[in-house]
Amino acid sequence: MKTESFFLLKLQAPDRIGLLASITNLIAKHQGNLVEVQQYTSTLDKVFFGRLAFEISGLDKIEELKKNISLLAQEIEAQWTLRDQSVPLKTILLVSKTNHCLADLLWRWRSQELNIAIQSVISNHEDLRSEVEREGLPFHYFPIPQEAALKEQALQQMAAMIRRESAELLVMCRYMQVLPAWLCEEYKNRIINIHHSLLPAFVGADPYRQAYNRGVKLIGATCHYATEQLDAGPIIHQEMLRIEHFHSLNDIRRLGRDCEKLALARGIRFHADDRVLVYDGRSIVFGD
Repeated sequence: MKTESFFLLKLQAPDRIGLLASITNLIAKHQGNLVEVQQYTSTLDKVFFGRLAFEISGLDKIEELKKNISLLAQEIEAQWTLRDQSVPLKTILLVSKTNHCLADLLWRWRSQELNIAIQSVISNHEDLRSEVEREGLPFHYFPIPQEAALKEQALQQMAAMIRRESAELLVMCRYMQVLPAWLCEEYKNRIINIHHSLLPAFVGADPYRQAYNRGVKLIGATCHYATEQLDAGPIIHQEMLRIEHFHSLNDIRRLGRDCEKLALARGIRFHADDRVLVYDGRSIVFGD
């Protein structure tokens, strides 16, 4: 009895005539059945971006296909990834004291809405331990001291634990610490953060108060990849709501939390489903 495996090929390369045909022909040559093809060419940058979903049976076929994709990638100067979508991404959540994003993600994870496998939860506070352990998940407490040398030591210990768990994705669920540049580089485009404003507006602390003070008419949340520059990584997804003059600061925070939950969940889903490609500091997202 044949068993089909579902794979996703994601790539970007300098644009040229026949590029997509060469890729689809290669998949067909190895008896792969294409079920979804999404592509975009930046006419300004002359770069092709593609996402191809296909079914294929037999480990020998997929291994041979990987070799030939690698050869083709060298020829067309492509960056590419190929992933078995039946295997969820090993994910670690990072939290502080605020729980709305955490609670929402735990519910979506239990409901199998997201193609992730939550390994554990890291926090710099003890506040959410019971909520996490109630789900049967390990809770790792890593307090982050203010003193530079002790802070670096704590972050190194945290990173060592992340490596031991072979995490493929880190999600900052309102984790109120700035990650060091070396960790952002080690997990480049694999650390997802939620910021409670429509970036690039209102970077940094307490953006809802900044928005209230400026009398903005739209508020929102931004899901983006974390980089060494605060709140400046490639944007994956944004959600927004219209607000009125009569909305108080507490109203804005309440409405904003809804945006945060949805933006983060959708951003994680796009990443876990291999719908995001990053080029020159910005993201190309093939929506679902």
